[in-house]
Amino acid sequence: MVDKQVVKFVVNGQPCELLLEPRTTLLEVLREEIGLTGTKYGCGTADCGACTVLVDGKPTLSCCTLAITVHNSEILTIEGLTEGSTLHPIQEAFVEAGAVQCGYCTPGMILSAKALLDENSEPTAVDVKEALAGNLCRCTGYVKIVDAVLSAAEAIGQGGK
Repeated sequence: MVDKQVVKFVVNGQPCELLLEPRTTLLEVLREEIGLTGTKYGCGTADCGACTVLVDGKPTLSCCTLAITVHNSEILTIEGLTEGSTLHPIQEAFVEAGAVQCGYCTPGMILSAKALLDENSEPTAVDVKEALAGNLCRCTGYVKIVDAVLSAAEAIGQGGK
């Protein structure tokens, strides 16, 4: 029997304290323990980026991150971007650009884009492509995704969130 550990963190602004087995991934905690299913399970091997969340503002692949390693961290999932029913400018830009297609990769893409825009308010297309290099999409061909991130940067620069 494996000894469970108390893990404390903040998810989307809400304090969370759980008793977890050391082998439990952050993705399992988010989806199964907390019920935040916006973070997707894609490959389970850190190759596709569908499970991307922000841990202390940095894109993190939750499928291969042990939950005990995020003790005392702040975690942002796709659910934490909205304010009530109001979408974040990045989410709005993805919808407007038609960058959502099937939508499976979208939460991870949006969170990777948020991390970029938090650090670089005026990215180039090359910056966007580099920031999203760990996020795979099978539907869009990435053109609409890059356009959406650039549009979101402009919207945020004009007084968005």
